[in-house]
Amino acid sequence: MGKIVFVLGGARSGKSAWAEGRVLEMERAGASVTYLATCERRPGDAEMSDRIARHRSRRPATWRTVEEPYALEEAVSAPEAESVVLVDCLSLWVSNLLLIAPEQEEMGASDAILERVRRFFDAAKRASADVIVVSNETGCGVVPPSHLGRLYRDILGWANQEAARAADEVWFLVAGLPLRLK
Repeated sequence: MGKIVFVLGGARSGKSAWAEGRVLEMERAGASVTYLATCERRPGDAEMSDRIARHRSRRPATWRTVEEPYALEEAVSAPEAESVVLVDCLSLWVSNLLLIAPEQEEMGASDAILERVRRFFDAAKRASADVIVVSNETGCGVVPPSHLGRLYRDILGWANQEAARAADEVWFLVAGLPLRLK
């Protein structure tokens, strides 16, 4: 079984670039790489399309990219030993799950999403590959003005706690600088 590395940070903290650098080191040591992209392209969202293009341009051609906005539990199980899976990112996956929830009612959506997060990390623990998971830390910012925004912030905070418990290593990025928490 591989190990789980959790990389957490605010917007533009350098977390994705740092995680990608870690994966490049593992690839140089012989690991094959699978990049699990959780972002779902939405029609009319040019800014997000630009972000996706920037992320894609940073990835080496040797990396296998799997775009999976919903079924991470299954996708993380597929890669073999001597490989690494980079999940970028948990925060977008949680957002995707919240937006397809029949009702964004607090307990129903929270419980269902957190159960999915637990299943994902259970699958990651059983996986033969090392798994690096990137997520946003949204709890340090302002309180969102909408109910849905506050619900998302709360669910992601709980999801990040689940990730930190499951992980073998936890890193927090601030201004491009990594701080090892676990």
